[in-house]
Amino acid sequence: MSRIILTVTNDLNFDQRMQRICSSLVKGGYEVALIGRQLPQSAPLTKQPFQQYRLFCWFTKGFLFYGAYNILLFFRLLFIRADAFCAIDLDTIMPVYFASLIRGKQRVYDAHELFTEQKEIVTRKRVHRFWLAIEQFAVPRFLNGYTVNEFIQQEFSRRYSVQYGIVRNMPLHKNIPQKQKFNSPTIIYQGAVNEGRSFETLIPAMQWVDAELIICGTGNFLESAKTLVQQYKLEQKIIFKGAIPPIELQQLTPQCHIGVMLFEPTGLNQYYSLANRFFDYMMAGIPQVCVNYPEYAVILEQYPFAYLIEDTQPHTIASALNKLLTDHVLYQHIEANALAARSVLHWGEEEKTLLQFWKDIL
Repeated sequence: MSRIILTVTNDLNFDQRMQRICSSLVKGGYEVALIGRQLPQSAPLTKQPFQQYRLFCWFTKGFLFYGAYNILLFFRLLFIRADAFCAIDLDTIMPVYFASLIRGKQRVYDAHELFTEQKEIVTRKRVHRFWLAIEQFAVPRFLNGYTVNEFIQQEFSRRYSVQYGIVRNMPLHKNIPQKQKFNSPTIIYQGAVNEGRSFETLIPAMQWVDAELIICGTGNFLESAKTLVQQYKLEQKIIFKGAIPPIELQQLTPQCHIGVMLFEPTGLNQYYSLANRFFDYMMAGIPQVCVNYPEYAVILEQYPFAYLIEDTQPHTIASALNKLLTDHVLYQHIEANALAARSVLHWGEEEKTLLQFWKDIL
């Protein structure tokens, strides 16, 4: 039985995409281990059908963290039993490259995003140069890989002449929990609370929306988001739930009325994104306000389960949220489309692509 080792820098308990991928690989007959990060506040690992390992690093952010974590990961990979290594995103690609080279093992790149085009990277020249150098060195040396949408696939082909597959961020097909909606209108954001996710405009937009906003997640913009809430005196309207285990999030989301799927256009990664939560809201059967960016527009043209907006200015966001909250005919139409799309846009189809990819590799 071939053993695949996959590597991330985040807390394994909250990574739904990696839980799906690893579980599918086990289902496909592989032995699988996922290596991630041990944080001081990390809860015990949830039980999964694959092996899980955590690496503790004294540093928690910035170059010191990435440097130290990559060294720890490299030495872990040197001595773990494996037939193939898979780097998840650019921040674990170097230890995977060198360990696979030294040990003569197969290596794969799973690009969840166009890492060098994130707002928090592309707007910082020195940081951007560093990560772009990593990308330019490593990606051409990973001949096998897959990513989440056609734009990133084509961009890698243009930049590095690599031909990657596509495995989209689809959720598992599950029954919607039989729970009532919250009594008062409730909006939910789920995902990383990072730069580029439009919190600078979403939070002030809530001044003009008669609803509660629940933010589920953590990230590099969390403290700034909390400061904005205080600045606009919205403490009674906006609730920060922090990181929520996937099983609890799947219970919470269907009880809400609207999801928000926003990105700033700064950076190609935002503009050409195809985020997990876009499909998670659909699977929960709730309408969402979504930016009219190319990858979302293509899907919504066939399955119109979201209300599209042309920009992420506060008044635009507020107007869209209020439209869904007050126009019950429109709301029910989008809700019905989301419920219909659930039977088509789910992980069951993407899993077939993933397993065929690894079958060809191993």
